[in-house]
Amino acid sequence: MSVYEKTFTLKDEDHTMGNSVRYMLNKNPQVSLAGYSVPHPMERSVNVRVQTTGEVTATAAMRDALLDIISVCDHVHDTFDTKVAEFKAKTPAPMEADKK
Repeated sequence: MSVYEKTFTLKDEDHTMGNSVRYMLNKNPQVSLAGYSVPHPMERSVNVRVQTTGEVTATAAMRDALLDIISVCDHVHDTFDTKVAEFKAKTPAPMEADKK
């Protein structure tokens, strides 16, 4: 097996992470194949298969995909916090009688 193809095992993960990693890997034009499988429904692990075009290693492509996922999560978190703050600023605080 070369450095351009590799299978990674993600422990304590499920389809949520497997599909997210697969999606980010497939967005990379230097990745020729990316897929994942869950070995058994009762086993909390995901196998992610990566093959690249030879321009980057499979490990580098996986690292980039994971960093992209972190960036997306950070963006969602920041956007959510901003919108909650905007909503609270527009909405008047309830009166004591309304809380009952």
